[in-house]
Amino acid sequence: MTAPVIGLLGGSFDPIHLGHLQLARDALVHLPLDELRFVPAARPWQKGEVTDAAHRAHMIELAIVREPRCALDMHEIERGGTTYTIDTLRALRTGAWADASLVLVMGSDQFARFDTWREWQAVADLAHLAVARRAGAAVTLNATLAAFERERRCGPAELAHRAGGGVVEFPMTPVDASATEVRRLLAHPAPNGERRLAELLPRAVLDYIRGHRLYT
Repeated sequence: MTAPVIGLLGGSFDPIHLGHLQLARDALVHLPLDELRFVPAARPWQKGEVTDAAHRAHMIELAIVREPRCALDMHEIERGGTTYTIDTLRALRTGAWADASLVLVMGSDQFARFDTWREWQAVADLAHLAVARRAGAAVTLNATLAAFERERRCGPAELAHRAGGGVVEFPMTPVDASATEVRRLLAHPAPNGERRLAELLPRAVLDYIRGHRLYT
């Protein structure tokens, strides 16, 4: 029996928006993933205060209810404390996904900072890295990451044949969306703000935010 290929999309998701969903959809189209799991951080080490984890997790559930092959993964929230990807991968490797091909899905801007992650080289051994490239978006890698990317580069088909260690690129449909903009529009209503929020958020997520008075 072939080991599953599991995509992992981590982040604070504060809140989840259509950019996150498009990244997931494109990964599922261009990579041989059996499923993609959204992994909300309990307390992201690179960010300050975030919205309560229960709210962020429930918004993800609402956003992906009609997204085939997407799931919510509560590993980091249930573990609690400051979130480091290396801890999550080690936990997954000793649990249900010990033999799976794990694929960390990220944007090119995240990959450009990958060498700042805790034990980043160990992260890259425990999982593949799938880097989304948006058309026309130029990203400059430092010398360390440029050499690392050249050494680890592989094609999508190779992801299923080993548990981790590769770096693959895939195209992402451009989406002009950020959680920062969402929070700003909710905290400081502006002309056309409601129309813009409808472009940024799934309707169910926006209704949930309104109902719980988040980000006001």
